[in-house]
Amino acid sequence: MLRNFDFSASQILWTLTFAALLVLLVVLLGRDRARRFPWFTASILTMGMLLLSTQLMLSRLPRMTGTAIFLGLSDLDVLIGLVVLVELARRAFKGAGKLGWTIGTLGMLAVAAPVLVMWGPWPAWKTLTATSELVTIRLMDLTVDKGMLLAGVLTIQLGLLITLLGRRFGAGWHSHTQRIMIGLSTAAIGQMALRGTLNAIGLHSQIKTQADYDRVMALRNNLIHANNVLFLCVMAWWIACLWIDDPDDPSQSDHSGKSEEVAPDVEEETLPGEPGDALLAEAEAESDAESEATPTKATPSELPKVESPEFDAPEVDPNKSSLPESSGTNFPH
Repeated sequence: MLRNFDFSASQILWTLTFAALLVLLVVLLGRDRARRFPWFTASILTMGMLLLSTQLMLSRLPRMTGTAIFLGLSDLDVLIGLVVLVELARRAFKGAGKLGWTIGTLGMLAVAAPVLVMWGPWPAWKTLTATSELVTIRLMDLTVDKGMLLAGVLTIQLGLLITLLGRRFGAGWHSHTQRIMIGLSTAAIGQMALRGTLNAIGLHSQIKTQADYDRVMALRNNLIHANNVLFLCVMAWWIACLWIDDPDDPSQSDHSGKSEEVAPDVEEETLPGEPGDALLAEAEAESDAESEATPTKATPSELPKVESPEFDAPEVDPNKSSLPESSGTNFPH
């Protein structure tokens, strides 16, 4: 055992989760995934801010101030989560008609509305209409609780629809849209299971002694840690899937096709056709340089004609020759 290891399981999971969020943001921004999924990137950034607020601000700020900041960020995270579902649905079912969109939206809301109404308590109307800081905090807490419940139910339904029908509309198994949706659905299932289990424990557990209370709280903490481990695995799944290019994205396939077409042209221009072409080119270059350096001699046809003065040729005796006989030169008669 590590005797000097003073970190708890909550601190270790918090550190690993925050590090995974940072790595995921680097992948989204570095691999140009944020351009295709801007709201998903915003949701990851909001999760990171929420983790920082829970670890750094809640213990150092006044209780009401820290709670208000935490609930405000939680409301923003729930709102962005609902927009993320719209973004993924538009990418997954971009070829569907208006009638299909209407039927699918109404069907999902028809399933989510009863769950939202029947699961969990609702405060009294007087509590919602009263004017005080505590009522505002309770209203923000209610918005976070019901918003997370609604987002969880819609996420599970949308994940099931994309898994079954996404391939027909261009969002197959290898697409980033379906893989992001699988991760969101897995996290939503874990969150819903945790909520249901904690509600069951709170309703059916009988606490009579301090030992019973400690046992229930230890079970609660273990369930929360298990849910955090599941979310950490989901982020590892996102990092691995988003690092790889999407084969179903036409923009990435067109870009790779263009690069493959340009590469052979460059090679044809740079590489010589025959092995001796380079030597011949060098020899021609050297001969051209030498011809430019040495002055050119004029040909006899290019020399100017000089008129010789007229004179009378002397009479030559045919019997005598002015040249020696040994020269061996024959002149025409």
